[in-house]
Amino acid sequence: MTPSGPFLTEREAAAYLTLSPSTLNRWRVIGGGPAFRRLGRRVAYAMADLQAFADARSATHTGSPRAA
Repeated sequence: MTPSGPFLTEREAAAYLTLSPSTLNRWRVIGGGPAFRRLGRRVAYAMADLQAFADARSATHTGSPRAA
């Protein structure tokens, strides 16, 4: 995956997190997803925000609260 600049598109961000773009879209509406920016009409994600989001959800076993 090659980023399109300092920010990733929704599709690029979803690929980075191995999610569907519709999941990111749903999280933007209901909350709980990674931080995003609205640049005009475009939605963009910073790589650092995506990495922080993923790091915050690391778990050591399936019984970890974050794994639920």
